[in-house]
Amino acid sequence: MTTRLQVGDAAPEFTLTDDAGRQVSLADFRGQRVIVYFYPAALTPGCTTQACDFSDSLDALTAQGYAVLGISPDAPAKLAKFRAKEGLTIALLSDPDKAVHTAYGAYGEKKLYGKTVVGVIRSTFVVDADGTVADARYNVKATGHVAKLRHDLGL
Repeated sequence: MTTRLQVGDAAPEFTLTDDAGRQVSLADFRGQRVIVYFYPAALTPGCTTQACDFSDSLDALTAQGYAVLGISPDAPAKLAKFRAKEGLTIALLSDPDKAVHTAYGAYGEKKLYGKTVVGVIRSTFVVDADGTVADARYNVKATGHVAKLRHDLGL
């Protein structure tokens, strides 16, 4: 069973490559709140909905002091295509070996169409300015998730 993060846990540190080939670390955002979300695959319907929702909400989130990092196992080149095709404005990070997914409990057994499979667990975390987990949500739905998160954050 995958270990899941709880509110108050230290958010696992990471450095990943973004869609432009730059190295991005969680530590780069120390001092501000960060929404870190994990999704299975770029250029798929549900993941596109979620990424577009985060991009559409980015100005409002940024105005309230939040950065947004989307993480998937996709290669940077595929993430670049995803950004260009959908006009995404959020940061897209590549975790091909799924080490960061695993550290956050966002990779492991899940139910898919009634069957147990191993894969990416669509998950979202809010990391406080000091690097602690302020919110941990697993098995979120792609549609409506960003609106619910904004509501719950009072935005």
